[in-house]
Amino acid sequence: MTDAPLRVFVAGLGQMGRSHALAYHANPGFEIVGMYNRSEVDLPDELKAYPRVESFEAGLALKPDVVSINTYTDSHAPFAIAAMEAGAHVFVEKPLAANAEAARSVVEAAKRTGKKLVIGYILRHHPSWIGFIAKARELGPPYVMRMNLNQQSSGPSWHIHKQLMQTTSPLVDCGVHYVDVMCQITDARPVEVRGMGVRLSDEIAPTQVNYGHLQVIFEDGSVGWYEAGWGPMISETAFFVKDVMSPKGSVSIVMDEGAKSDDVDTHTKTARIRVHHAELKADGSFGRADEWFSTEDEPGHQALCDREQAYLLKAIRCDIDLTRHMQDAITSLEIALAAEVSMREGRVVKL
Repeated sequence: MTDAPLRVFVAGLGQMGRSHALAYHANPGFEIVGMYNRSEVDLPDELKAYPRVESFEAGLALKPDVVSINTYTDSHAPFAIAAMEAGAHVFVEKPLAANAEAARSVVEAAKRTGKKLVIGYILRHHPSWIGFIAKARELGPPYVMRMNLNQQSSGPSWHIHKQLMQTTSPLVDCGVHYVDVMCQITDARPVEVRGMGVRLSDEIAPTQVNYGHLQVIFEDGSVGWYEAGWGPMISETAFFVKDVMSPKGSVSIVMDEGAKSDDVDTHTKTARIRVHHAELKADGSFGRADEWFSTEDEPGHQALCDREQAYLLKAIRCDIDLTRHMQDAITSLEIALAAEVSMREGRVVKL
């Protein structure tokens, strides 16, 4: 393979699409040859000069080396498959697809065509989250994993959430991220899922919920829960919980006071990591003081998108085996979708 820049077509220019486009713009390994969005959208100055096309198909006609898919979830699978069959590598935002069968079809297309498929699990490129997972794994199973990301949204943020909920609930859209973190920590097979949800707004479809909660049990005895809510009614009290316990202690991400739940940087920011050790001395007191790890120099949202696209470039240039990466995306999606089935059908789902 030559060192010539990879020609990129960017589909979807919402919040994440714009950030990924800026990452391609800043990386000399990429060259944006076209961009598509189904409606008019304001773009930062860096992106205004790039050509816009009227459809996804018109973008594929440009014969790009890479297609970056940042559209709504229901279009992820057909767009990704079409792109790979047209000869392009694919970056696709999470969730990989609207259902598990479609997700498996995307992965099968990657294997069939030999094209690279990178899914947008941004936390996998975050040094603080990588450290959080590593410190949790040092404790050893079984784990209790408690996680949430509730977002009190209004104005433009609430508009984005309502648009997302036309196809995907918060439990699936955000849940796949944190279920993926749980799976990395325990590395055990998920066996049972429960879910519940509530519709807290008349501004969304009668069949949709804007608050959800899932519980998952793993084969090694570990358990985890994840909670997600969007909207102007959502409480900002304890909106960000990232906490793992085991017989040997616990590891927690501790947020600073005053963090805003709808701030995109808050969704990945860690502030500090606290490690608590459970061993006791003969007198019953703790044998070791808690350890604190500062993450003040961690990357912001745009820098993380830059890292994510740098990984895509490396995966293509160095022919990285993405088999586990793709399977993990299917697993986390299956868990989140099973929670929705549990919620809607009122039953435990066995995996």
